[in-house]
Amino acid sequence: MRITIGHLYPDLLNLYGDRGNIQCLMKRCIWRGIEAQTIAFELGDRIDFSGLDIVLLGGGSDREQMLVCQKLQAIAGSFREYVEAGGVVIAICGGYQLLGNYYRTQSGMITGLKLVDLYTEQGEDRLINNIVLKSDLFDMPIVGFENHGGRTFIGNNRPLGKVLYGSGNDGVSGYEGVVYKNVIGTYLHGPLLPKNPQLADWLISRALERKYGEIVELPPLEDSQEREANAYVYNRFVGSGHTGAKP
Repeated sequence: MRITIGHLYPDLLNLYGDRGNIQCLMKRCIWRGIEAQTIAFELGDRIDFSGLDIVLLGGGSDREQMLVCQKLQAIAGSFREYVEAGGVVIAICGGYQLLGNYYRTQSGMITGLKLVDLYTEQGEDRLINNIVLKSDLFDMPIVGFENHGGRTFIGNNRPLGKVLYGSGNDGVSGYEGVVYKNVIGTYLHGPLLPKNPQLADWLISRALERKYGEIVELPPLEDSQEREANAYVYNRFVGSGHTGAKP
């Protein structure tokens, strides 16, 4: 089996170690004997989504999102076809915002890809914190770090998880992220995947199932360090008595 990962515009969209998510996906494939390669796409490159199994759209500042936005509009149609056909996407922070209809900032409107029916409005202050979620998709909690000025509203879409500690999508709803088909959007940096191995494996298994047309049971890995890192964050911010979303 083989997986090809597309990393969109890593020179512009790579805040807080988001590139580490690529390294995590590659290693977890290789350790299982799954061939894996990553193709990094820069602004001038043509993207053929038919050859990709997982797409990473990372985080960037508002200025960098503006730069990327025009280029993304040119590929929005083919990107949407990929998503609707079950293509696997992990979109982080700025990438998460770009999944939606728009991001309204003080500097102007950033038109989104309209891959998921959501939108983002810039808030008065930034939501900066460690964050812990409980997701119905996984046994383990999801942990990470958030730093965003946008407030994202996902409407009737499924959230990635319920906030146990932190702010989440908008600091009010008590939920974080979005799940649409095989797309996950989230504000969690860190990078996200090394401390959340079940989420990484969800992306890999969904990609393999789509590509090969059968349910794939991934062989377990020796994840003691990953689980220890996850448990440390959970116990520090939730197990120590902190409960609920912070205002």
